[in-house]
This record gives sequence, C-alpha cells and structure tokens, in this order.
Amino acid sequence: MDSQTLILAIVALVAVVAVLWIVLGRKSEDGSAASHDALIAQLSANQADLAARLQMMTESQSVMTRTLEERLDSITKRLGDGLTEHSQRTGDVIKQVHERLAVIDAAQKNLNNLTDQVVGLQDILSNKQARGAFGEIQLNDLVSDVLPPSAYEFQATLSNGKRADCLLKLPNPPGSIVIDSKFPLESYLALRNAENDDERKVALRGFGTDVMNHVRTIADKYIVAGETAESALMFLPSEAVYAELHASMPDVVEKSYRARVWIVSPTTMMATLNTVRAVLKDARMREQAGVIQGEVLKLLEDVVRLDQRVGKLQTHFNQAQKDIGDIQTSSGKISRRAERIEEIQMEDTTPAEELEPPKTTPKPASKTPATLSEGLDISDDDLFMT
Repeated sequence: MDSQTLILAIVALVAVVAVLWIVLGRKSEDGSAASHDALIAQLSANQADLAARLQMMTESQSVMTRTLEERLDSITKRLGDGLTEHSQRTGDVIKQVHERLAVIDAAQKNLNNLTDQVVGLQDILSNKQARGAFGEIQLNDLVSDVLPPSAYEFQATLSNGKRADCLLKLPNPPGSIVIDSKFPLESYLALRNAENDDERKVALRGFGTDVMNHVRTIADKYIVAGETAESALMFLPSEAVYAELHASMPDVVEKSYRARVWIVSPTTMMATLNTVRAVLKDARMREQAGVIQGEVLKLLEDVVRLDQRVGKLQTHFNQAQKDIGDIQTSSGKISRRAERIEEIQMEDTTPAEELEPPKTTPKPASKTPATLSEGLDISDDDLFMT
C-alpha cells in the first residue's frame, strides 16, 4: 500500500466520522438519550479500532518504506557497479579496437610499400638490362657472403676477350669456374599466362629455346681450355623459373648437362658455393702439408740432437760420480791412518828412565836409522794412494 492509498483511507474515515456525527446529531434531537449513548460508544469503539488499524498501517508503511529504500539502495549499487564494470569493459574494448586499427594501419602501409616494391620490381624485370643487373647483384650477394675475397672475381676478362659475371678461382683440377647470370623472363611469363594447351605448348617450346640459347652461349664463351674448368654455371635468379624448367622440361636440363653447363638457382647456388669453399680449404691444407712435413723433420733432428747431448751429459755425470767415489775412498784411508797414529801416541806413555837399553849392538853410523814407517809397521802402499 502506498502513501496515496493511505491518504485516501484517512479522508474516507474522516468523512464517515463526519457523516455519523451529523446523523447522531439529528437523532439526538429526536431519539432518546440511551440510543445516543450507545451510538457514541459504538462510534468511539470504531474510532479506536480505526486508530489501531491506522497505527498498524503506519508501522507497515514504515517497514515497507525501509525495505523499499534498502532494495532501492541495493539495486542502485548493483546498477552503479554494473555500469562501472560495463564502462571499464567498453573502454578496454575501445582501446583494443584502437590498437588493432593501428596494427591494421601499419599493415596497410606495409602492403602499400610492398605494392610499390612489386611495381618497381616489375619495372626492373621488364627491362632486359635492369633484369641482368638484378641477377648480377643477387649473384654478387650470394658469392660475397660465402667465399673469401681472394676466391672470386666479378666482371673478370678471359683470354678470349669475353667478360664473365663471376669467376671462381679454384686450383687445378678442376680449375677456375665461370658463373653467368641469365633470366629468360619473357618466355617464362608467356608460359605462365597461357590459357589453353596449344598456347602452353608454344610457350613451353619458346622457353626451352631461350634456355638452350643461353646454355650454348655460356659453353662457347666461358669454357676455355687450359684457362677455365671443363664446365660452367648458369645462374637463374628466380626459384620459380628454375622449378618450372626442371618440372616441365627435363630434356633441356639433360642437354645442358651434356653441354657441361650446370643450371643453378639461388638455393642450389648456395650449396655449390659451400662445396667450393670446402675445396678451397682442402687445397690450402694440401699446400701447407709440405711445410708441416719439413717442420716435423726439423723437429725430429732437434730431438736426435737433444738425445745425443743428454747422453754426453750422462757420461760426464758418471765420470764425476766415479771421481767422487775415489775421493771418498782416499779420505776414508787418510782418516783411518790418522786414527792409528793417534792410538800409537796415546799408548807410548812410559818414562824414559824406566826404559831398558836395547840389547842389540848399535848399527854403524853410516847406516840410515829406522824410518817411521818401520817403527809403525806401515807399508809404502798404505802411505801412497791413487
């Protein structure tokens, strides 16, 4: 029940009370006092009942108001949280959309640049001179990235006056190898743009003819006996042209092999250059093998000389050791004789007057008195040592 219903109920109650009051007033003029009192009592009771009901309605209205306020607060909070979260998500989505739009713009710029490059490449490839320069530049990049500068020469002039795009300087055998760049683009495009089998056959025949003309030109100009190897390389700067040639015209490839001209693409050219680098490395190692062998022989001579000198030094050490042993022997004998002399001197302690004169007749004066060696009973061999 809302506030308007409550107000209408109160107004209706007041109107009823007023009507009853008027009726009772009129009846009071005509009726008895007893009926008047009964009506007043009933009216009082009804008024009290109505007041109680109004009180209950007021309390219920207060409870409903608080409940509605709480629910409204809860709904408002949920709506606020939902709107905040929704706003945040919307902002994130808008940010992601902006980032993706930026990526799309960058991709669009790259596509535009790529389109310009493709148009420029088409312009280059449509001109024979520019197309030849394109193949030479690609060949230059491949060779210079793999081989050292001493192993190749660009625009090298041969003894027959012909100028090669690149000359690989290899030792004999096989000798120097010429690489010439060729790009039969017109016949290849005619082959790719053929709309039926008849046009494809004609374009395929023209494509094979162009390739064989290039093969013959290379074989005649760049295979020089005694100066270059017995074969040469024809560089196709397009993998698509190389693949179409091997897929559609294997007979042309076989003819180029018989003419000693090997057709290579950028991928196979890289593998060939790696093989050339391995050959150059092996050749340098063979050149250094003689130097290494000479140094090893000199090292062996030094080892033999060192062994001889060590033997001589060992002989000197042995002689010195023998001399030291002899010196030790002599010093030992000297020490023993000194000890004997000291023992004799210590035993001779009898006074001179107690000694008896010798009973033997004195020897003539001309004779040599007894030596110290005779009195000590020491041989000459003990006095002199080697």
